[in-house]
Amino acid sequence: MTHPTNPYAAPTAVVDDIQTNNEGLELAGRGIRLGASLLDGIIMAALIWIPIMIFMGFDALARFAAWQAERGILGGVAMLLGGFVLFLVVNGYLLHKNGQTIGKRLLGIKIVRTDGEAADLPRILLFRYGPGILANVIPFINLLYPLVDSLLIFRESRKCLHDNIADTIVVKA
Repeated sequence: MTHPTNPYAAPTAVVDDIQTNNEGLELAGRGIRLGASLLDGIIMAALIWIPIMIFMGFDALARFAAWQAERGILGGVAMLLGGFVLFLVVNGYLLHKNGQTIGKRLLGIKIVRTDGEAADLPRILLFRYGPGILANVIPFINLLYPLVDSLLIFRESRKCLHDNIADTIVVKA
């Protein structure tokens, strides 16, 4: 539509705001998210450390630290990748099917896209978990990233840095 008094004015149009289909979705609370993260951490620690202690004895932590120190950064990267593979074995199916880890499932929350659509597994792994894994192998960033990531949840949107990177939110399931 052209302007009635100025034939050289730019055309105008009415544009409605884009509607997202996240009606009915309720953001998960900060405490529930923390609880799910703690449960996931406890589960992963148990799956990693109990077998190591059974097979290597109770001084496994000291021997493991010595082993990792001997190998330097490669030992750290190997352990990080091994931990990620174990994480996938334990949580991969639930993440793919429902956008949930075991902790999120137990507490009734899940990961979705910001528009309410399901978040696919590659997005979750590459953009939600990938930056944290990458940050773990970069000196100084390995200390800064988790701090910034977790502190950002105190914004009104309740989105951590990894949520912003992956374009996801955590909602009640």
